[in-house]
Amino acid sequence: MADPTPEYASTPDPIPTPDLAPPTARPLRLGITYVPFRPPEELRDLAVAAEESGLDELWVWEDCFKQSGFAAAAAALAWTKRIRVGIGLLPVPLRNVALTAMEIATVDRLFPDRLIPGIGHGVQDWMAQTGSRAASPLTLLREHATALRRLLAGEEVTVDGRYVRLDHVRLDWPPASPPPLGIGADGPKSIAIAGELGDVFLLSAARTEAQITNARRILEQASPRRHEIVAAQIVAIGPGARDRVDAEVPKWNDGSDVTHGSAGDAETIAADLRRLAELGVTSVAVQPTGDEPDLIGLIEFLGREVRPLLSA
Repeated sequence: MADPTPEYASTPDPIPTPDLAPPTARPLRLGITYVPFRPPEELRDLAVAAEESGLDELWVWEDCFKQSGFAAAAAALAWTKRIRVGIGLLPVPLRNVALTAMEIATVDRLFPDRLIPGIGHGVQDWMAQTGSRAASPLTLLREHATALRRLLAGEEVTVDGRYVRLDHVRLDWPPASPPPLGIGADGPKSIAIAGELGDVFLLSAARTEAQITNARRILEQASPRRHEIVAAQIVAIGPGARDRVDAEVPKWNDGSDVTHGSAGDAETIAADLRRLAELGVTSVAVQPTGDEPDLIGLIEFLGREVRPLLSA
C-alpha cells in the first residue's frame, strides 16, 4: 500500500489542553474522503454515489505522487450537481500562487459555490524529492495564502517576498465571490496561520479530542473569524469493523489513542460524530480504512442511515 500520510501530516507540537467556551451550534455536514491510494478511475462512481446518497461533501487529496487535486475536484464537480467538493490539500511549494489562483477561479466559476480549495506547506520529505522544499515552510505558507486571498478577491497584486514574487498580477476572471479558503496544519504556528488567513481549517485524520480542542483554541486566538473545521474520521462497518479501525488509526496518529475512529451501527457512528460537533467540528469527512471492501456500500450506509440521525 502506498504511504497514506496526507500533505499536512506532521508530529504536532505539545500544547496544554485549554478551557474553551462551547462552540456555536451549527449543522454538522457529512461527507466522504476519496483517499488517493485508490485509483483515479474509481472516483466517478464514488462521487455519484455520494451525491445520490445525500452526503454533503466529497474531499479529494493532492498527495505526492498520487493524484492531482484540481483534476479530481473538477471531474467530481462535473459528474455531480449539488455536493460540495473540497481539496485537502494543495502543497504550496509545488505551485506558483498565480497558477493556484487561476485554477481556483476557473473551477469556481464553472461550478459556483461548490469548491472548497485547501492549501498547506506540504510534507517536507516529499517537497525535497521535487526540489521545492522551502527553508522556511511557514513563511512560504503565509506569503502564498496572503497573495492568494488578494488575487481571488480581484485585486492587482505586486509583492516581493522571500518566496512569493508578483509584478502587477490580476486575474482576468476572478471568482464572482471568492470560495472559502481551507488551510491544513498540525503544529501550533501553522495552525495560527490557518486561523489568521483561512476560512476552513483542515484537521489531519484520526486526531484525538485533545488535539482538536488545542487546534480550535489556537484558531480562535489567531482570528475572530468564524472558521469551519473539517475532521477526517476513520469509519468502518460490518464484520470486524472495530479491528479494522483500530489497525488503521495508528497509521495516521501516534497510536496513543487507538480507540479513536468509529465502528459499528448507525447509532454508534452518529454518536461519535455528534461528539466531534460538540468539540467545534462543522464537517466530518469520513475516511474509509485502507482495506474497505465495499466503498459504495459504506457511502450508501452513511447517507441512508447515519445522516438522518445527525439531522434529527
